[in-house]
Amino acid sequence: MGMPVRIDEELYAQAKSEAVAEHRTIAGQIEFWAKVGRTALDNPDLPVSFIAESLISMAEPRDSATPFVPRSRRA
Repeated sequence: MGMPVRIDEELYAQAKSEAVAEHRTIAGQIEFWAKVGRTALDNPDLPVSFIAESLISMAEPRDSATPFVPRSRRA
């Protein structure tokens, strides 16, 4: 069960806008930002965009993933 948390109104408005664009709830958007931030702090050498894209990819259902097919080696 979630716990109510007070946040800055401007941050709430930004989360609301991003949530609509990313098809998330406002709470889901704030949770996503928290995961990205936490992962970025734990991995300071990784670009934030790489972290965000990796978390999005990991959340996708495996049955809808495109299988990796390596290119054949050229002679």
